[in-house]
Amino acid sequence: MRTWLYCLCSNFVVWLLYLSPNFSSILEGKVSPTSSPRIKPSYSFGRAFLGLDKCNACIGTSICKKFFKEEIRFDSWLSSHLKLPPNYLPCYSGNYTDDTKSWRTVEISRLMTKYQHDQSDKRICTSLTFAKSCSIERALWKTERFQKWLKAKRLTLDLVQGLPTPLLRCPSQRLLDRIVRRYAEVTDAGSIFMDHFSDRDKLRLLYTLSVNTHPIILQIFPEAEGWPFPKYLGSCGRLIVSTSTRPLKEFYNVSPDMAADLGLQLLAVIDSMMNNDLNYYFYFTHVDAETFGVFTNGYLFIRDASRLGIIDMQEGTTLMEDQQEHNDIFSCLAVDCQSVFPSCNSIKHTQSLIMVCEEVLPKLLKDKFLPSIQEEIDRALATCADSFLAQQEVTSAAQKLAEILKPLRPCHSHFAYRYPDCKYNAK
Repeated sequence: MRTWLYCLCSNFVVWLLYLSPNFSSILEGKVSPTSSPRIKPSYSFGRAFLGLDKCNACIGTSICKKFFKEEIRFDSWLSSHLKLPPNYLPCYSGNYTDDTKSWRTVEISRLMTKYQHDQSDKRICTSLTFAKSCSIERALWKTERFQKWLKAKRLTLDLVQGLPTPLLRCPSQRLLDRIVRRYAEVTDAGSIFMDHFSDRDKLRLLYTLSVNTHPIILQIFPEAEGWPFPKYLGSCGRLIVSTSTRPLKEFYNVSPDMAADLGLQLLAVIDSMMNNDLNYYFYFTHVDAETFGVFTNGYLFIRDASRLGIIDMQEGTTLMEDQQEHNDIFSCLAVDCQSVFPSCNSIKHTQSLIMVCEEVLPKLLKDKFLPSIQEEIDRALATCADSFLAQQEVTSAAQKLAEILKPLRPCHSHFAYRYPDCKYNAK
């Protein structure tokens, strides 16, 4: 499955206005008060666009009020025939405000494409009710797995066994406790016990963990604590809202100094994923041009965390044996039920580093520098990307690459995320 954040984000004029409490009324919208002439188009906007009609087989509802109060708006353009963007796009660019005066760009995304969601919903109905259509929530509610969740006071390893998302392939109890304690779609978060979870909260969490854990990772490893992820702002139905980044592929043709800076940041991000104070080892199962993004200040982040797995280096990982025996409908919502995944013991500590050196850095650093320097860079990349070498050789090659790139990035105001601090750090 292609990464869910591979977004063809188009600009649309859509201002989400008032929505009735039953989420089924028609919205009316209007363009910016500063625009001329003043246009009052109408939009057909209801539960289906947001995915609220499928709740509680959804992510949550924490940010719905922002949509309804017109505090989240899609990017706008002037037209006399304004319509909502097509519902088949995996993500949309938009704007977000807390005070209606200052706005910031956000990304409004789906866990899967509409086609994948539709196929997943059909699979639920045909597998559990033997009908072409059904109440998705009611069908999932009756499953053996969810009945266990309803009785559970704590999220334990047996409750997630057989779920296919990378985050849960090598879980620890410490990681599961962190998920519950920091789950942002419930009030009074902070406890490792699920006493404050309603039944619908449990179904939403189970559904998200089964389909795509990107929003979960953003919640439990927040940007405010220094983790290299966009900020999670909330969800509504099957849409999530997070701070916006430009995909790294848009920077493949930048100047040499900017390429060197982004290359160094990328190596630093991977190192922080391998070595951090919490002793969690993050590893990618796949990387591509859309995996990483850059904020407006030049700061590089992981914009798609859906392919991230975690191994607990402190508590250790409980090996999930006979995963196929625990497969159920929740194992098949986003992937083929027969998919076989590598064992936790087979994951190299340098797996992410090798992937980045093979798939991303060569495109970013290609033909950017003087021949002698470029040759050194290419040689270091080739060694770093060699999966047959010992892990120490791969790590040493990455360190060598960082040493080459560091003098190539100047301390300049163009690099807003580290200027003017770099002037003093260099002394």
